[in-house]
Amino acid sequence: QVQLVESGGGLVQAGGSLRLSCAASGRTFSSYTMGWFRQVPGKEREFVAAISRSGVSIYYADSVKGRFTISRDNAKNTVYLQMDSLKPEDTAVYYCAARDGSNIFTTTLSYAYWGQGTQVTVSS
Repeated sequence: QVQLVESGGGLVQAGGSLRLSCAASGRTFSSYTMGWFRQVPGKEREFVAAISRSGVSIYYADSVKGRFTISRDNAKNTVYLQMDSLKPEDTAVYYCAARDGSNIFTTTLSYAYWGQGTQVTVSS
């Protein structure tokens, strides 16, 4: 198993930036494909970005492509989400997730492990 803890959320003005971190503990971090998802009240949790075990393969949701950057540091057991040019519609609770295996998936059911979430609020 792996335990995930997100940090870095907060309040930012539109056009600003935030960097989320997700620290992992437990099994070998490099065994997991990592993903970021987000959720607003009353809506389903949606995919944001994912990165393969080695970091070679990366995939983004269309809504964040060109503005968000996912990366990982396997030596530090951490995955990051750099969020630039933030918009009010990016406001959500952001969750880090992990799945065994090398393939990238965009569905919540594909990820077995989840963090507790961190709130991101973008004001207009």
